[in-house]
Amino acid sequence: MFNDYTQPEDFLADDSFLAWHYKTNQEDIAKWDEWIAEEAPREAIVRKAVDLLESLRIGEQQITRPEVDAAEMLLMQSIGSGPGRNPLISRFVWIAAASVFLIGSFFLAKVFFATKPIIKTNYGEIKEQKLPDGTDVKLNANSNVSYAKAWSDGEDREVWLKGEAFFHVTKTPEKSRFIVHTDHFDVIVTGTQFNVVNRNGQSNVMLNEGSVIIRSANGKELKMIPGDFVEFNTNQTQKRIIRNDSLLAWKDRRLVFENTPLNDVVVIIKNHYGVDIKLADNAVGLKTISGMLPNDNLDVLLQSIDATNDFEVVHHGNEIGIKSRQ
Repeated sequence: MFNDYTQPEDFLADDSFLAWHYKTNQEDIAKWDEWIAEEAPREAIVRKAVDLLESLRIGEQQITRPEVDAAEMLLMQSIGSGPGRNPLISRFVWIAAASVFLIGSFFLAKVFFATKPIIKTNYGEIKEQKLPDGTDVKLNANSNVSYAKAWSDGEDREVWLKGEAFFHVTKTPEKSRFIVHTDHFDVIVTGTQFNVVNRNGQSNVMLNEGSVIIRSANGKELKMIPGDFVEFNTNQTQKRIIRNDSLLAWKDRRLVFENTPLNDVVVIIKNHYGVDIKLADNAVGLKTISGMLPNDNLDVLLQSIDATNDFEVVHHGNEIGIKSRQ
């Protein structure tokens, strides 16, 4: 996953990079140390990311008079003094603006860089864990859920998902909302069971039990009932029909395919195991596969694909390829 990072800003959006930098997770520290050591150029871009991270941090300190004056001067220079403006009033307004700017910057940085508790899975790993309110979350491989350090009674319980997870949300006496944030919409519930996917630029929700409200970035809301499947597609959220057992098979370490193109199967395998599979040509990628395959071991999964009449799995050293069976 790190290989996709080409700019320092890419690293700052990665929770594992922040955990490596702040030394809060030994597993992330080991992974990043190993990745950086593999190729010399990586150290340079990581150093730039660290410098950027440090430049954005603002310490907890009192705002001094010179800082207010400096901020005021910058604001005044950028906006100029228009004709007919009262200089005393202008000075008062911009001192206040400068103070708000400095104070706001500090709290924004403090919130942004606060380390949230995180639950994460490696490639090939599925994990189940309880959140502070008793909510059960089951994480698919290569996924993570982060959440605020403390949830107060009566306040929203918020989590941020990368990857895929199934939630069984616990109701609270105060009926506090439980909110799952994805890249494209928020999932708002009080107590229910549902599956959420947020990876590769795509987001979707399958509702098993209870009721859910999907709130898009533009403020539009869509109510779901059990059995509904909603996905973000072409810049909007929309409902469509999908087999429940097919989508949730990952919870039992299975994959269920129904005329699924091999191109899509290869993406699922990469998300779960972190391996790249090369297809012999475009034609083999368009061929479909149907059936239920085991998903608790990569070798067994590949053997199951190889056992079909249509595909042949080929190994060349560390490379894995699939071609049409002659």
